Amino acid sequence: MSDDLERLERERLDADRRYNEALTAFDAALVHLPPIADAIAAGDAALPPLPAGWRGRWMRTVEQWLRPWTDRQRTFNTQAADAVQSLTAHERERAAAFDRFQSALVVFAQHITAFVESKDRQLAANASHGFDAVQRRLEELQRKVDGLSELHTRLAVLQRTTEMLARRLDRPASPAPASTGAAPQSIPAPPAASSVDSVACRYVAFEDEFRGSDEAVSAKLRDYVPIFAGATDVLDIGCGRGEFLAALQAAGVRARGIDANGEMAAVARGRGVDAIEADALAHVAALPDDSLGGAIATQVVEHLDPRYLMQLVDALSRTLRRGAPLVLETINPTCWYAFFSSYLRDFTHVRPVHPETLQYLLRASGFEHVEIRYRSPLPDHIKMRKVDLPEQILKSDAAADVAIARVGHTVNTNAHLLNDLMFGYMDYAAIGYRC
Repeated sequence: MSDDLERLERERLDADRRYNEALTAFDAALVHLPPIADAIAAGDAALPPLPAGWRGRWMRTVEQWLRPWTDRQRTFNTQAADAVQSLTAHERERAAAFDRFQSALVVFAQHITAFVESKDRQLAANASHGFDAVQRRLEELQRKVDGLSELHTRLAVLQRTTEMLARRLDRPASPAPASTGAAPQSIPAPPAASSVDSVACRYVAFEDEFRGSDEAVSAKLRDYVPIFAGATDVLDIGCGRGEFLAALQAAGVRARGIDANGEMAAVARGRGVDAIEADALAHVAALPDDSLGGAIATQVVEHLDPRYLMQLVDALSRTLRRGAPLVLETINPTCWYAFFSSYLRDFTHVRPVHPETLQYLLRASGFEHVEIRYRSPLPDHIKMRKVDLPEQILKSDAAADVAIARVGHTVNTNAHLLNDLMFGYMDYAAIGYRC
């Protein structure tokens, strides 16, 4: 917007300069007719007196002899003078009319500038007023959108809180102790709203808002189902809302989910799957050796302290059966876009885990055939675009074309490097099998 305004201002100043130069040149080119000299005959010029004596008499005789011709010349001169006088008056009138036309044209050219500028000022004022009105309308709409977004967030938290209250109210009351003759015990009152874990409710709503819809997450996690084909006793660590448990159930794979967030586990149970609230390390450490047919943790390891993570992987290497798969999916910190959006957005994340680090950790803990699978590639419209040079430039031997081709190649090489570094895959999974 600023560049367009600067360009328009430059164009206006250039137009003003050219207009003033043209007006100056026009004024210098005006024709100013010189006054026409009077061609009026002064009549007969006074003749000098004739001399006395015989010379005078001789000249008087000649004058009388020439008088008919001089009279005719005098008559012609008078008629010519009258004609010149008439022409002179007509030319003076035409010259005056031409001068008046040129003066009026100069005045018109001077006033047209003020006319156009006044129109421009009026249009600019109207445009500014219209722009301000549109801007105010957009700001008003943005406030309404922000208000709806805030209302949506509050409603999501309220919905999860209401569901939690409903689950607690549906729990059967503990049986009253047998009568011992003592004073009867009071029946526990239903839990108050203040007793609801608001932090857990808000985090469930946070997952609803930013992790994606059930359909999107389920579609993404279904890619892992073939890894557990034919397995039993699969453990989903950090099962969340139970999307992968539901996918395993649909595939006929018996599995259980655990989650440190009791509300998450409750949401998962609402899908009809087996899920409990439990600490991952404590739960796995309490299992017998070789009791699990597989384990998976999606978007979990970034929430764990490094020492806790290493202890958990060691415990899984003991409780998993030989050849059982372990899948650990997390955010890909080597993709800057993923790190600065997905990773930093969630305030419960503890530390990002590099793909090579997680791969090494699995190998060091007794897993084999460990591979890294990159997932969720960013769409091309987010990435940097390559420069497509015309074929004639690429095949040309001209120095300028060679230089252009070299610059284009450098730009494309750098774009490729930056795309790999900044706009790669959002997630990755480390997949290994217990030795």
